[in-house]
Amino acid sequence: MANNEPVVLHTLLGMHPNTKALKSGVVSSPLLTFDFFEVKVANTQFKAIVRDQKYDFGELAVVTFLQAKAFGKPYMLLPATIVGRNQHHTIFYNADRGVLRPEDLSGKRVGVRAYTQTTGAWVRGFLSQDYGVDLDSITWVTFEAPHVAEYSDPANVERADGKIIKQMLLDGEIDAAILGDVAEEGPLKHLIPDHEAAGRAWARRHGGVPVNHLAIVRESIAKSRPDAVCELYRVLKESREAADIPTGAEDPLRFGIGAIRASLQQIVSNAVQQGLIPRPMSPDELFEDAARILGSEAE
Repeated sequence: MANNEPVVLHTLLGMHPNTKALKSGVVSSPLLTFDFFEVKVANTQFKAIVRDQKYDFGELAVVTFLQAKAFGKPYMLLPATIVGRNQHHTIFYNADRGVLRPEDLSGKRVGVRAYTQTTGAWVRGFLSQDYGVDLDSITWVTFEAPHVAEYSDPANVERADGKIIKQMLLDGEIDAAILGDVAEEGPLKHLIPDHEAAGRAWARRHGGVPVNHLAIVRESIAKSRPDAVCELYRVLKESREAADIPTGAEDPLRFGIGAIRASLQQIVSNAVQQGLIPRPMSPDELFEDAARILGSEAE
């Protein structure tokens, strides 16, 4: 394949503000042809990435990537945030059963879509490090299997097949639940009542808003067409710049190893503590190939 021949990429990208220009064709490249898989919520296809290697390029939750890396899946990480957000607003409790504080969670039952979910890994980190919660004392009630087939959940994880997480919280079968980007409804209240201020303060202390989804590309493409990887990084940045998204200290969509480093170090630490990956992985290890290909652009 000649280096000037366009590369066709079977692509998984959700329609986010920062991907809209790329997905709509406003941002394009003569070197890249994107075969987009149309999906409303990208995480429904993460299992297909790590189990079937279905996509050449796209977004992947960072904990799923860390586990994929640990089990030798053939993808390379790019220092490009596709989804980032503060996470303190994502955990709820049922106020009809009395007031519950984050520090009260030790020994309780907490629902989460999957134990390996990146949001769950971030929230467990907050609970442990900032509120003194004993994570091992909690029974984590889950509803989906891990994306990476080779991973097995810890002993304090319980499956609730056929049940609905919000209904279990309403019925008192669980004490709290990580529900994601939803509003308070009826008796369901944020476990961290000052979650917005808590999220901003955490981001200031830890080098930025938590990363959630990062860009990945198939290793074989990175090896055979490093020029395509450089172009991928360029169009992702251009698409992000086309969106009306704040920059600065609280930028949720940071590019570059330096900008992502602290957040990545923290989620790796969380993942090791929570038994999600077998060993620490440094940002330099995770971005080794990207740094070699992108050069100064990756910094």
